Amino acid sequence: MPTIDRPIETAWWTLRLGYGALAVVIGVDKFFHRLASWDMYLAAWVEALLPVSTSTFFAAVGAVEITVGVMVLTRWTRAGAYLLTAWLVGIAVQLVTAGMFYDLAVRDVGLALGAFALAQLTEGRSSRAVRSGA
Repeated sequence: MPTIDRPIETAWWTLRLGYGALAVVIGVDKFFHRLASWDMYLAAWVEALLPVSTSTFFAAVGAVEITVGVMVLTRWTRAGAYLLTAWLVGIAVQLVTAGMFYDLAVRDVGLALGAFALAQLTEGRSSRAVRSGA
């Protein structure tokens, strides 16, 4: 393995394991609210549109986050990373439209960039494996 591949592989595994595990942990916490009181981050206009209670909504959000995390950790890394990118951008937009939590919105855009990088690295690994016949 050429020396340039080692840092790329290390970056890919770090992003894959980190984003996958974090998405699962955050998703599970939507059911238990140990890390945060998630309801406070919901924009009033979103809450007004919900056809269900906020607790039911956050349970659904948690289920999506767990699913995306599992995708990132398994053979669907690329698709999961792209979904995570879109999910994080959506959260950032929602936070900005809430009129507060701008710091968290900026953080989530940064996280989305990392998720996008993971998707791109995964595509590169896949196309390289195809070219090499692996």
